[in-house]
Amino acid sequence: MGKPTGFMEYKRAERPVAAPEQRAESFEEFHGKLPLQERQLQGARCMACGVPFCQSDFGCPLHNLIPEWNDEVFHGNWEHALDRLLKTNNFPEFTGRVCPALCENACVCGLYGDAPISVRDNELAVIEYAYEHGLVKLRVPEVRTGRQVAVVGSGPAGLALADQLNHRGHTVVVFERDDRPGGLLMYGIPNMKLAKSVVERRLARMEAEGVTFVTGVDASEPATAARLLAEYDAAVLCCGARAARTVPVEGEASGVVQALDYLTESTKAVLAGRESACSAKGRDVVVIGNGDTATDCVATAIRQGAASVRQLVRKPAPEDKARVWPFPAKNGAPDYGQEEAIAKFGADPRLYKTQAKKLVADEKGALTALEIETDGERSTIPAQLLLIAAGFSGAEASVAAAFGLTLDEKGHVPVGADGFSTEKPGVFAAGDMRRGASLVAIAIAEGRACAKAVDAYLEGYTNL
Repeated sequence: MGKPTGFMEYKRAERPVAAPEQRAESFEEFHGKLPLQERQLQGARCMACGVPFCQSDFGCPLHNLIPEWNDEVFHGNWEHALDRLLKTNNFPEFTGRVCPALCENACVCGLYGDAPISVRDNELAVIEYAYEHGLVKLRVPEVRTGRQVAVVGSGPAGLALADQLNHRGHTVVVFERDDRPGGLLMYGIPNMKLAKSVVERRLARMEAEGVTFVTGVDASEPATAARLLAEYDAAVLCCGARAARTVPVEGEASGVVQALDYLTESTKAVLAGRESACSAKGRDVVVIGNGDTATDCVATAIRQGAASVRQLVRKPAPEDKARVWPFPAKNGAPDYGQEEAIAKFGADPRLYKTQAKKLVADEKGALTALEIETDGERSTIPAQLLLIAAGFSGAEASVAAAFGLTLDEKGHVPVGADGFSTEKPGVFAAGDMRRGASLVAIAIAEGRACAKAVDAYLEGYTNL
C-alpha cells in the first residue's frame, strides 16, 4: 500500500508521550502543556481518538475516504477510487467545486515543507473522470419498501437525504418552493463557482433512479403542510436558514437588496438569458459583510459591469501572525472576489473597521450615496446598489409553523435525542434549518445522518 501523495516522514519528538487512556489529566489539559511542535505531532498522529485530523470533527464532516491513500488513482484504479469516494459523499462534484477544503488546512503534509494533499481537487478529478468515462452508474432500487417520504427543500441537505432514502428503497418526493430544484446549489451559489449544468446533471440522475421533484410548492401554506402530513409516512424539513440579518442604517432608499435575493435574481437572469432586475451594471456597488456570500456578491457585481465595488467589514483587518497548524482557512487573504476586484479596480475592495450609517437618496427615493464611519470618522461614498450580506439569523418561521412547530431562540427547529426528529411524530428537520447556516459539505453530512433517523423511524432499524 503506497503512501499518500506528498507524504513526508517526520521524526518523533524525544520526550515520551503517554497514551491518552494512561493520563491522569484530561487530554485537553495535557495537550495544552506540550511544546508547539509536539502538540502538532500528537494531533497529527491521533487527535486522542485514533482518527486522522483531516477526518475528525475539525476537518471534513463527510469523513471522506480519500482515494490517494491507497494510490487508486496513481495506479489507474478509477472505478475503485470512485467507489471509495461515493461511500461517504453523495455529491463530490459539488464539494469538489465549492467546499473551502478545511481538511487541506489541517493536512499534516503542510507541516513539513510539502503542500497539503489537494483533497478537493482530487475528489473533483475522480468524479468528473467517472462521468466522462461512464463509471457513474444508475442505482435504481430493485425492491421498494412501500414507505413514502416527503422532503421539503431541495438544497444539499434535502438532496443527500433523498438520495440515501431512495437507495434504501423508500419512495421519495422532494418539494421545492422555487421554479427549479437545487436550492442553494441552484440559486444561492453563482455560476462561476458552480455551473448549473453540474447541478442539473445530478438532478437528472436522481430522477432516473426514482426520486421525484415537484417545484412551485410553498410548504408554508398550512393546507399544503396538512396534505403532506396526511399523505406521507414521514416528512423532513430541509428549508435552510434563509432569515437574513438586517443592518441598522439610517434612512430609506430603493437599491438596498439582501445578498441572497441579489444572487438568486442574478442566476435566474443568466439562466433566462436576460439582464438582472437588480443588475450592478454601471453602478457603484457597496457590499456589507465579509463571508463567502459577500465575496460572491463582489464577484457577481464585477461580472455585471459595476462601475466600482466596495466591501464594508466591521472588524479590523486580521493581523499577520505566525502560522500555527491547523492553519486558518483564510487569515485575511483575498478570496477570488477580492482578487478580481484588485485586478479590475486596482485596490482591495475591503474597508475594515467600517460601518454603514446613513442612506442618501435622490428626490425619487433612489440610493445615490452611503455615509460610512471608520474609526469614528464619517465620510460619504457613492452607492447606487447596497447589498447586505450580514449572515442569517436562522430558518424562516413560516414553514415550521405550518407543520405545528416553533423555532428555538437561535431560529432553529428543535429536535429530539436522535438529533433530527421533532416534537411532531413523523416530522424531521435537517441541514441549516436544524443547525444554522453552514457549509455545503456539512449540509450533505446532515442529510445523510438524518436519513438514518428517518429510516429507523419507518423500519424500526436502519442499515444506512
